[in-house]
Amino acid sequence: MASIHGHEVLNMMIASGEHYTTESLAEAINARFGETARFHTCSAEGMTAAELVTFLAAHGKFIPAEEGFSTHESKICRH
Repeated sequence: MASIHGHEVLNMMIASGEHYTTESLAEAINARFGETARFHTCSAEGMTAAELVTFLAAHGKFIPAEEGFSTHESKICRH
């Protein structure tokens, strides 16, 4: 099974224009990519959707809002 880069999740969030909670984002990721999908970033691999959400939050990739959080293109690394 191919691994999906975390950037694809951030781009999905931007395209949706929605705000998420930790739980709703994990659900949206599973709905979009499938429950068995695994994810990687520039520094980690083999993550589940829930693990990716935790990882992205810990690395400052989300922008807090009253309704939860969102993200922005500026949060996607370009290296």
